[in-house]
Amino acid sequence: MTFLNEPNAGLLLMKVGLHAGETFDHILERKRQEYKNAGVIFWGYGGNTCHPTRAVQPFARMKLEKRENIYIVMEEINSNHPPTKIVAEEYSVDGIHWQPIPTGIEVRSSRYAVVLDELQDGDLDIDLSEYKVAVGPSLGKVASDYILGRVDKACITKSQEPLAHRPPQIKKISHIARIVEPYAVFLRNH
Repeated sequence: MTFLNEPNAGLLLMKVGLHAGETFDHILERKRQEYKNAGVIFWGYGGNTCHPTRAVQPFARMKLEKRENIYIVMEEINSNHPPTKIVAEEYSVDGIHWQPIPTGIEVRSSRYAVVLDELQDGDLDIDLSEYKVAVGPSLGKVASDYILGRVDKACITKSQEPLAHRPPQIKKISHIARIVEPYAVFLRNH
């Protein structure tokens, strides 16, 4: 599976690493088991950059209306996220109506989750200077100008028109998965 053969695919670029005291390799192992057990993965995250109802869901619907897929692409980074034992117990597509987390799924220390198909290894390079932000207040901004410093995720698309010249900003993508319905959800615990 690769989006490289789909020039109009939507991407959710996410920087990933140590989370809630759990190594990235252990998270990958747990999430692969999650897919085997539940047929879907809830990949937890925080922050408002890719809010479920204001960014990820509208972006996914926009791409799917055009019969284009949307993928999460993961760039591994060194991160420092404190250990926690907080595990989500419920999820919501709209932030209003809640239901129990499906059996076999565990999301730790996250406000939101992207809903994924099977995770694949993805030894890929993406040049962010060729992509632009696809939704939100920074719509149209060159991705290499947007994903800087503490910005660790963005909904992006490959630009169909020439962008103002930027030096290449290559991101090494280690893992990829197709984002599936309901695309992104809210999480809570009691």
